[in-house]
Amino acid sequence: MGNSASDLGLDTLDLAGVELFDTHAHLNSEEFSESLPDVLQRAASAGVRSMLVVGTTLASSRLAVELAAGHAPLFAAAGIHPNYCAEAGAGDWSEVERLFALPKVVAVGETGLDRYWDMVKFETQQDYFDRHLRLAQRLDLPIVIHMRDCEADMLAMLREATQRGPVRGIMHSFAGAAATAEECLSMGLHLSFAGMVTYKKMDELRRVAASVPADRILVETDSPYLSPHPFRSRRPNEPAMTVHTAACVAAARGQSLREFARQTTDNARRLFRVEGAR
Repeated sequence: MGNSASDLGLDTLDLAGVELFDTHAHLNSEEFSESLPDVLQRAASAGVRSMLVVGTTLASSRLAVELAAGHAPLFAAAGIHPNYCAEAGAGDWSEVERLFALPKVVAVGETGLDRYWDMVKFETQQDYFDRHLRLAQRLDLPIVIHMRDCEADMLAMLREATQRGPVRGIMHSFAGAAATAEECLSMGLHLSFAGMVTYKKMDELRRVAASVPADRILVETDSPYLSPHPFRSRRPNEPAMTVHTAACVAAARGQSLREFARQTTDNARRLFRVEGAR
């Protein structure tokens, strides 16, 4: 992907006064190892002032924490992704737990369940998801939840967790059914929308996004994945591209980009309890 505003499609949008929070970015990916300063500069130019760097393994969680410590716009989430939990070493979970004593670690995850990829026994995924849920509840931190082809299983575990107490968190890159969205919202969770919501055949997902209460909606890139339309085939996705997803959802909700950006940024800051919340 090119480096100019035109290459990123930013010159097609009115970005005056726009301030965004990319709530899910894998800037700890190798794809950004040489380009991170430029990526952060392009994000700033696009109005993306804050980003959550999300861990998927112990090593990537450590790197997320390191990046957050070294860059003011970045915050970190630490966890073990369901597709990687079978690879976790015997002491990895304890080491992940220790990361929450460090500065700017504001969320637990990425965790969750995945029946799409046949990589990890489902019982192992459930075990690790339960660990993350209990940790988030104990620390009173938001949890970043991955859900793919497992809505019934996910809701069952969330119902069980909410019987113990409140669950704060994000259904990340939400692409589920309207009924699933409604139940997740009823449990107090936020829904975050990534590039998929911009795709031409995702009318139903845009309707779901349009129905989410103003104080519970977020936006993200899931970079380097899920580049939004009209850049769907390009990789890597990067935080500057949050503006395209935000503009699409804002239009579906009948809002200006600036108004929607302000609302989602305020939501993220409140959820993560970081400075700047209104």
